[in-house]
Amino acid sequence: MGYQPEARHDFGVTVAGLAGALTGLLFVAVSINSQALSRSRSLRSRAAQTLVLFMTSAIAAIVLVAPQPRAALGAELLLLCLVTGCILEILDRRAGHDSASGVARYIEKASPNLITAVLVGIAGLTFVLKAGGGLYWMIPAVLASLVGGVINAWLFLVRMQVDRDQDVQAGRSQDVQAGRSQVE
Repeated sequence: MGYQPEARHDFGVTVAGLAGALTGLLFVAVSINSQALSRSRSLRSRAAQTLVLFMTSAIAAIVLVAPQPRAALGAELLLLCLVTGCILEILDRRAGHDSASGVARYIEKASPNLITAVLVGIAGLTFVLKAGGGLYWMIPAVLASLVGGVINAWLFLVRMQVDRDQDVQAGRSQDVQAGRSQVE
């Protein structure tokens, strides 16, 4: 059954809908917080990573349900693995790492980015070779992608709030200093 794409049609449709909904929510969050994003390369990169994770599931679902030769599906999954892995690695380097937050540090070590790309690659390779599980690997790949994307989005929103709080504190500090100089 791991080598019969037609048996995965409902799975693909469900994943495409879920990934599309999460992508839409990400765009809403990004548009609401666009000022914070414009000031931080790290936040922009984390938001882009989240988008790539959601789109990885969406694209995988699309190629899974598309009527096509079996060899094409395996090749497309391998290509998706390569492209996604490269883009996520570039974005991860651009974002840097948060050494202050313990939670973020642990999540970055377990990198849903790398896990997602590797699992999609394993699914494609084992599907082409018809040995090792085939499309069964898409279940953990999609889970890693969607859960990783949601966690990434949460961390990214928390970082935006921390940055906003720091900006408010800095503004208050400047107001207090300006008030002191006016008194003197």
